[in-house]
Amino acid sequence: MTGERSNATITKFILLGFSEFPKLTIVLFSIFLGIYFMTVTWNVSLIVLIRVDSHLHTPMYFFLSNLSFLDICYVSTITPKMLSDFFKKHKSISFLGCTLQYFIFSSLGLTECCLLAAMAYDRYAAICNPLLYTAIMSPTLCVQLVAGSCITGFLGSLIQLCALLQLHFCGPNVINHFFCDLPQLLILSCSDIFFFQVLISVLTVIFGLASVLVIMISYGYIVATILKITSAEGRSKAFNTCASHLTAVTLFFGSGIFVYMYPNSDDSLSQNKLASVLYTVIIPMLNPLIYSLRNKEIKDALSRWRKRIF
Repeated sequence: MTGERSNATITKFILLGFSEFPKLTIVLFSIFLGIYFMTVTWNVSLIVLIRVDSHLHTPMYFFLSNLSFLDICYVSTITPKMLSDFFKKHKSISFLGCTLQYFIFSSLGLTECCLLAAMAYDRYAAICNPLLYTAIMSPTLCVQLVAGSCITGFLGSLIQLCALLQLHFCGPNVINHFFCDLPQLLILSCSDIFFFQVLISVLTVIFGLASVLVIMISYGYIVATILKITSAEGRSKAFNTCASHLTAVTLFFGSGIFVYMYPNSDDSLSQNKLASVLYTVIIPMLNPLIYSLRNKEIKDALSRWRKRIF
């Protein structure tokens, strides 16, 4: 029951993964395993560094450590199952496992949207109100912003899950993807998905556009403030504190928009799969590097850590 519709209810799905590249199985497995290992290692190292170095006990690095933890959970929701499927003849996943995977993945993704917006507000407070920064970004507010991001992401995903469970799947049950993502599930549904599409549109406006709006407004004020700085050194320093976050935001939202706003035609499935690799596997690995390579405080903390060890 993998190719045509019937009246039966689907109890499991077949994930095609990267089966279109049978000769590259070992190569792809090795690449994704290496990426997963580096992602976990780099993000854990960044969390530990921020925790043990008192110089990094600031709101900016508090948010960054939470982003790293989020990225570890994010990539661990997808990659282990994907890696195990490379050498399986039958790459199946139960209906319950599929919906649970999407629920967790969606919760983490929506949480990251909110957290990136909170980080943009933090940069706004640091650059536009430096004298009041400590008062504005109090430890209580920082915890509230992170907790609010998690709760909002969970509730948004829970709404999707409840709506998804109302859909009927009668076949086919083949998902041309390496994980259970929403666009592919909707293609396979035998139910009328109009209400679900309206719901997704509303959630997209609430989470996607609202987060982007907060980020754009924050950086609008930031750019205006930077332009008023007279010294080139001060302007460069202010810009460098935002460049990393802007890069992470562009990669995350750019790849997400491509996948979820692009028409789901047969020609676009491979492109969507490649874009999905970017935001589910590559970006969580790159984030620690993006925030560390040009960050003097991180480099100084690493130097102090090496001196303690050696």
